[in-house]
Amino acid sequence: MPRVKKAVKSRQRRKKVLDMAKGYRGGRGTLLRSAKETVDRALKFAYRDRKAKKRSFRSLWIMRINAAARQHDLSYSRFMNGLRKANVLLDRKVLAGLAVSDPEAFARLAHIAKEAA
Repeated sequence: MPRVKKAVKSRQRRKKVLDMAKGYRGGRGTLLRSAKETVDRALKFAYRDRKAKKRSFRSLWIMRINAAARQHDLSYSRFMNGLRKANVLLDRKVLAGLAVSDPEAFARLAHIAKEAA
């Protein structure tokens, strides 16, 4: 069997890590071992925070809906319950967008929620 030289693959592997570490300060961007540790840690944070981002946006939408609903003498839970009873199937992202960009439409939804509750 012929002898296999692995220089190309190992260089590709190292280059990939160092490319991902571009812009890191000091040895973290140039030295392979510390770059690999830092990149691994960064990838863990990126994975974790992609999940956390969904949670934080949902809580932001809920805060915006609650603030807008209270301007119409409704709590968040009564507003959402009224919409559910009235068969208004809008998700929190859309409702929060309406609360910020189109207060008249949100006022109509608040009226519908009051009627249904």
